[in-house]
Amino acid sequence: QVQLQESGPGLVKPSQTLSLTCTVSGGSISINPYYWSWIRQPPGKALEVIGYIGYSGNTYVSPSLRSRTSISRDTSNNQFSLQLRSVTPEDTAVYYCARGDYGTTDAHTYNRRGQGTQVTVSS
Repeated sequence: QVQLQESGPGLVKPSQTLSLTCTVSGGSISINPYYWSWIRQPPGKALEVIGYIGYSGNTYVSPSLRSRTSISRDTSNNQFSLQLRSVTPEDTAVYYCARGDYGTTDAHTYNRRGQGTQVTVSS
């Protein structure tokens, strides 16, 4: 059974870059038809799909975050990563990596999710 685990710093200063890595075990990130996403949930708000990377390496990032977000993968280590630049306190959230059968912007379609990691943006 596939498992996902997020890793990265829990505290980031404003204007810096938030970098998270998702390590996947129990299944390859290069296998058709899966899509691997980054999802976040700010305090008191709904889940938001930041973007995803598909089994072939194609990526999608939400238009609202596109100018400062990169999603990439390392197939040799079966990992995919998120970089969110120029963070502000509004980027404070629990960040999840997840797997779904489709590349969508509906967070609920991703049926395998990591436990999540709290990231706080504060000086």
